[in-house]
Amino acid sequence: MGRQIAERHFVGRTGWLRAAVLGANDGVISTASLIVGVASADHSATAVLTAGVAGMIAGAMSMAAGEYVSVSSQSDTEKADLVRELRELSNDPESETAELARIYVRRGVEPATARDVAVQLMAKDALAAHARDELGISDATTPRPIQAALASGASFSCGAVLPIVATLVAPVALLSPVVAGASLASLAMLGALGARAGGAAALWPALRVAFWGALAMGITAGVGALIGRAA
Repeated sequence: MGRQIAERHFVGRTGWLRAAVLGANDGVISTASLIVGVASADHSATAVLTAGVAGMIAGAMSMAAGEYVSVSSQSDTEKADLVRELRELSNDPESETAELARIYVRRGVEPATARDVAVQLMAKDALAAHARDELGISDATTPRPIQAALASGASFSCGAVLPIVATLVAPVALLSPVVAGASLASLAMLGALGARAGGAAALWPALRVAFWGALAMGITAGVGALIGRAA
């Protein structure tokens, strides 16, 4: 027999990958937009840098808290569904077996075979079978609030550091274009890396995130320039 090669799947990465990519992209976009907006209104390097650092800290905390609350809500919903399913399994196991069999029939399994599969899976772990095939809940997609919060907050900070570093090295007269250019390059790279980590093609995600980053920075720069002239 030949050596069995394990298949690689990417669905198990969706939880932390989504939070990490979202956090890093938001860190770059929001911090760069803030820096460019402030620079358009006030050319003081100190004011621009202060705004960038403050935005990084506030954004990281906000992302972590928001991600924790969001994923916790998803987890609470799934737990409530599992409790309800467990009660139904206890009250009427025969109906639950028939329900599981119907699911397999809709997927193309012969009715008699579907019934046998449902009975065997119910005998091994009825709740796991219904969670996976009826509710779509599995270990690979289980919400992990703390993991998501840490990934989101840390990745936001990592993303935000990029435009801040660009602010530190850029000449004051060229601050906005340097920060914008470095940030767009970073966004394209992050979009490509996130896509590759998830097993997808890199080009379209890179262009997509760069486009939205350019739009955000352009609008913020315009607002900053208007406020600067009005002040």
